Amino acid sequence: MVRRVAVIGAGVGGLASIKCCLEEGLEPTCFESSEDIGGVWRYTDSTDDRRISVYRSVITNTSKEMSCFSDFPFPEDFPSYLPHSLVLEYFRMYARHFDLLRYIRFQTTVLSVRKCPDFTTSGQWEVVTETDGVRESHVFDAVMVCTGHYQEPYLPLASFPGIESRFKGQHLHSREYRDVEAFRGKRVLVVGIGNTGGDLSVELSRVAAKVFLSTRSNTWVMSRLSDHGFPCDMVGTTRFNQLLDWLLPSALTRRIRFRKLNSWFNHTNYGLASSKSSKFKMIINEELPFCLLSGTVVLKPNVKEFTEHSAVFEDGTTEENIDLVLFATGYNFSFPFLEESVRSTIDDNRSLYKCVFPPQLEKPTLAIIGLIQLTGSIMVGSEMQARWVTGVFAGWNKLPPPSRMMADVLKRKPPVKRNPSERENLKMSFISYTDEIAACAGVKPSVMRLLLTDPQLALAIFFGPCSPYQFRLVGRGKWSGARAAILTQWQRTLKPLRTRVVDDNSDSSSSWCWMCLLALPAALTAGFLYFKCPQPGWSHWAG
Repeated sequence: MVRRVAVIGAGVGGLASIKCCLEEGLEPTCFESSEDIGGVWRYTDSTDDRRISVYRSVITNTSKEMSCFSDFPFPEDFPSYLPHSLVLEYFRMYARHFDLLRYIRFQTTVLSVRKCPDFTTSGQWEVVTETDGVRESHVFDAVMVCTGHYQEPYLPLASFPGIESRFKGQHLHSREYRDVEAFRGKRVLVVGIGNTGGDLSVELSRVAAKVFLSTRSNTWVMSRLSDHGFPCDMVGTTRFNQLLDWLLPSALTRRIRFRKLNSWFNHTNYGLASSKSSKFKMIINEELPFCLLSGTVVLKPNVKEFTEHSAVFEDGTTEENIDLVLFATGYNFSFPFLEESVRSTIDDNRSLYKCVFPPQLEKPTLAIIGLIQLTGSIMVGSEMQARWVTGVFAGWNKLPPPSRMMADVLKRKPPVKRNPSERENLKMSFISYTDEIAACAGVKPSVMRLLLTDPQLALAIFFGPCSPYQFRLVGRGKWSGARAAILTQWQRTLKPLRTRVVDDNSDSSSSWCWMCLLALPAALTAGFLYFKCPQPGWSHWAG
């Protein structure tokens, strides 16, 4: 029986795991190698240690209502999109409110996690840690690894001939970036057009002599702002939209999505993407289109090679006098403390049952939290994983036999190993994945049942944002404030904007209610088909 649980890492996944352990009556001990909580969201100026942190100017890509812990909303006066300082402040509020800090051992590094000799019967693990040069050995009934997937910088220098042998300028990974000072007046080449590459290109364009952004991918650019200025994830991430995606042919939904994105600006004209693209990535950046339009950022294809002072691109063009190359090429994950027999089986999250449990283990007492790529907030997905896992450890949730888990893994696993940039194409649908884990944990809400008992709430859940509070309405861990949090989420979104109030006689809330009522008959019919027919548990943005 599981009682003592080791939690490795005190970032968002670690904090959620500690709380979930306590809710299930387990005894967690969290080991954090640094001196504070927050993980990558705890910004530091230093790049000397190996700890990964965000850069100074980072702003969240997901809004506060779609990124919070499911029973602990962000303060209503916090803006919808947050700088790292407010994210960290929120984590501190969460840790204080639920009294989590006393379960964390700071400045303690986990050196190894190995099966105990009697693992096949006990499921226990030997965990060796080091604090101030002193090593300790512990025995735990279960282990939750919460180190995330931003661990080791992915720097594919071998793919860029000349970068090490001929190029006289400087090159570095985005992990080493903190602010613009080192780039002032320089001609900079940014390699990689993920969210980080786009953000840094825009920021550097304000001080650099010139910024070139190199990409080999077709990329669609989204804004954080949706129609009428609401957060795009609150408007787009709804169960109603998910139902439409399921009902309509994929080619049609892709065409609708591309047309919507092109209504902002034509991506083909900007050299970013074509509506004929079968493989693509999506990034969030409001400023990049204007930087391209104004010429402060110049888009380039993939780099073919480097000379002493130049970059030669695959289309035959050359940019001279490059001073600095910034690789925004992502990260690899690694678990160096896990014993080889376990570590060698984890190629990526698809090697894990539901992206959480290594299926080969005789006892399911090891869980990997937060090793996911979602179309929404990873924070929400990590908390849901932790709730499910601690329910398994406590005996409330049951796993299938290892043979069935292995068969499920083999069915979903990609045929080839992918590098970090290609993993972007394997993003899973936020709603589909979170619903899948919620169903395993017994906390997935039933819209059809709510229509009979609480129609107002059912409509808000179906047509409104799929916010984390939905997963606190039923089951273990049910929160009495979940209903009110759902029905007031739009007010909390608008609250920080009410610093100057103007008169407006329109009533958008009543218009929304009428829209819901008019759409209800069609939604009921389609919803019945949707919830009665088998559905795939995974969804990808890329074809």
